[in-house]
Amino acid sequence: MSSTVSHVPVLYAETLDGLHVRPGGRYIDCTVGGGGHAAGILERSAPDGRLLGLDADPQAIALARERLQRFADRVVLVNENFAHLGEVAAAQDFAAVDGVLADLGVSAFQLGPAGRGFSFQVEAPLDMRFDPRQTTTAADLVNRLPEDALADLLFQYGEETRSRRIARAIVAQRPITTTTQLAQVIAQAVGRQGRIHPATKSFQALRIAVNQELAVLAAALPQAVDLLAPGGYLAIIAFHSLEDRLVKQFLQREARS
Repeated sequence: MSSTVSHVPVLYAETLDGLHVRPGGRYIDCTVGGGGHAAGILERSAPDGRLLGLDADPQAIALARERLQRFADRVVLVNENFAHLGEVAAAQDFAAVDGVLADLGVSAFQLGPAGRGFSFQVEAPLDMRFDPRQTTTAADLVNRLPEDALADLLFQYGEETRSRRIARAIVAQRPITTTTQLAQVIAQAVGRQGRIHPATKSFQALRIAVNQELAVLAAALPQAVDLLAPGGYLAIIAFHSLEDRLVKQFLQREARS
């Protein structure tokens, strides 16, 4: 755990600069993860800046609490999906903030040997839930969806052009209960070419679908803007073209309004 807690997050300096973090500012980290960005925000906003951190994953909240313990009197951590950002912010008295951050996607610790099912490189049940309180797992989608619906899911969220062939192979091999079993079925269906594993896009698609990541992002963006004080900043880190497109379209609409 200690190695995870000391991990430096992606675009660390760029994010803090983009948020224009200042002493005494009030900030919200919608996806606090292991607390890397949050630690930087709290350091730059010292001595009296405050931060609200949300995460749907209770393991992330535990890691963030460990990392941020030296800022305990200036940080509030809440185990909640940022689809409910406005409600959580109101409950914690975080209105009119100076900056809101969301670092989208999966965290490094979730890909580790903890049995979360996010990675095909680790033998684990097909789970992929950020929040264990959710009812639908990746195994539910893989084993219950009709072939056409499964193929559409893989194409829509993973931009997997071989989705029909993969879905056909999955249905033929049901039940599929583990990460390595699913990865093997996909590899056998489409073959292996190059360094990227053929299951990469399918695993990404399932994770996005299980956690409804695009719907959550679409719901959270207007809430984030509403929470910003005049002159406040919004920073979104996206790794997926669908997320990137959604954010850019939202910002373009806001700029015209």
